[in-house]
Amino acid sequence: MTTALMVFHDRLRQSKVNRALAQRAAHEGDDVIVRDMYALYPDFRIDVDEEHRVCDAADRLAFLFPFYWYSAPALMKLWEDAVFTPGWAYGDGASIAGKRMLLAVTTGGAEDMYTADGKHGATMEELLLPYRTTARYLGLDYEEPFIVHGSSKTIDDDELARTAERFVRRLRG
Repeated sequence: MTTALMVFHDRLRQSKVNRALAQRAAHEGDDVIVRDMYALYPDFRIDVDEEHRVCDAADRLAFLFPFYWYSAPALMKLWEDAVFTPGWAYGDGASIAGKRMLLAVTTGGAEDMYTADGKHGATMEELLLPYRTTARYLGLDYEEPFIVHGSSKTIDDDELARTAERFVRRLRG
């Protein structure tokens, strides 16, 4: 299975967790194509034809991003708006239906903050509902998200290595 891992982080070099996950995934060989979207599109001018080509060649579309203000970074939203075009992503002639979709999301807060009674008053499943709905609309098989909580806190190197290994196991699966 080929996975196109789109990494949407506007400060990837400064992100210990997102950078580690992306770097570990990059060592998976030809089965995982890691794409640093902010490096590819620093001017926010998305090459839609290229994105269609990359997505068409993959069995799974994976999106790695930090959860900013209950959403994804701006470039990811722009990417969705530009790339998920009628006739390619949905409607007559849609070509991505049947592929898999995986979200890999990092949060700054601890896991217990993302509960009905927690600080945010909602679970991650509830907060990620727009992505699940998008996947359904596009005919994608929405996989259980890979979530790393507390990434703004210090995660020691051993824990980070274990997390990155779990992540690549998910990418292989």
